[in-house]
Amino acid sequence: MLSNMDIIKMELEGLYGREVLRDLAEIISLYEMYEGEGQIWEVADGLDYEPTRKRANFIKKLIKEEARFLFGREPEFRFAAADKEAADRVSEFFKRVLAYNVFSEKLIKGARDCFIGKRVAVKLSVIDSEIRINFVPSLGFVYSVDERDFDRLESIIFFHGLNDEAEKVNQRVWKQKYWMKGNRCYVNEAVYNGYGDVVDVIYENADTGLSFIPARVIVNDGLSGDLKGESDVAELIDSQMVYNRIASDDIDALRFNMFPQTVAVNASEESLKDMVIAPAALIDLQKEITAGDNACQLYKLESQFSYDVRIENVLNRVKSDMYELLSVPNVMAGELKGYFNSGKSIKALYWQLETRSGEKFAAWRPFLEWMAKSVILIAKQAGFLEDCDVPNDLAVRCENVYPLLQDEIDEKQSDILAVNAKVMSRKSYIKKWNPEMADADVVLEEEEI
Repeated sequence: MLSNMDIIKMELEGLYGREVLRDLAEIISLYEMYEGEGQIWEVADGLDYEPTRKRANFIKKLIKEEARFLFGREPEFRFAAADKEAADRVSEFFKRVLAYNVFSEKLIKGARDCFIGKRVAVKLSVIDSEIRINFVPSLGFVYSVDERDFDRLESIIFFHGLNDEAEKVNQRVWKQKYWMKGNRCYVNEAVYNGYGDVVDVIYENADTGLSFIPARVIVNDGLSGDLKGESDVAELIDSQMVYNRIASDDIDALRFNMFPQTVAVNASEESLKDMVIAPAALIDLQKEITAGDNACQLYKLESQFSYDVRIENVLNRVKSDMYELLSVPNVMAGELKGYFNSGKSIKALYWQLETRSGEKFAAWRPFLEWMAKSVILIAKQAGFLEDCDVPNDLAVRCENVYPLLQDEIDEKQSDILAVNAKVMSRKSYIKKWNPEMADADVVLEEEEI
């Protein structure tokens, strides 16, 4: 079948193309580690038993916890313009677009893909007269940037298989390419067979009518100018494998040392054959003739195997290392009793994770704000906002909301200060703290009267 590697070779050449191929091969192994399939290790040959291979997949748990904390609550998008009524109408339209796309769910899954596969693409499109927002994992796209400006996207190619037929002639692969030519964005879209031959042309050098590519790439961590990013899974692999092996060896050790052994000394073979092991059973133990004056004995040999404290310490230390690598607090329900006094206590417990998430959101915010602005521009071009004038000075601000227990009184006081400083409108305050009110405008008009 025309593989992802073949598509990359068709689109990217030279050193950068080879580097992308190597990187995608690594990303595949990272996804296998995340799912647990890649958490395997070699065992010694010639063993008389089947070694245990326990996979305590903390990698998947931690990545989900990290994404859930970052985007467990949908970020707040705020539109502002000199014409407040127009800004409010645009805001309501954007909220309907997010609801139609089930954006909250897509955002969390997109964050997971970003943490695992180093990067993720945000893609906008119009399908069946609806604006669609999708997150594409790193195995489904490649891109290039302007050599003079790494923040400027020059082209991006999306691809995926449409079926899994054995015969190449029946295989189908979809590919879509956006690129900039001057100040216009163009698109090619077609379906290929397994030989790379075009089966169906959907768009060929088509002008999208946009002055920008309707996609952006979010890179996870990394350094300045890094186009690949870093994987959070890669940091956890060594500790996860150590934990799996120790836990598996622990199970095998317990299995082979937990059962006491019955020991018979100077007992005849016949009496041992007829012996019955059952509650209140009488054992007719007879001495072997060759034993002479030596006594006949039957007893249990209990195992003296004991290492539970040491093994627990090692496993807990390895597990704690994994949690600390992602700044996720390792707490159980019983350990949280002292933290339920106030929201501040919970916030202190999650302080490191909140700062780490704040660092990640600093990279996500400009892309989410770009997404909001681009949705409005695409809607305007497609004629979805004919009854609403889009202000030229429209500004968008995206703020994250962490799923932490907060002290409501402190938050209200903070919002009142924001209202007094005219950073937050009275209408927004009423909507936030009095959601049961049907119309905040009516309340404000009554106050003026």
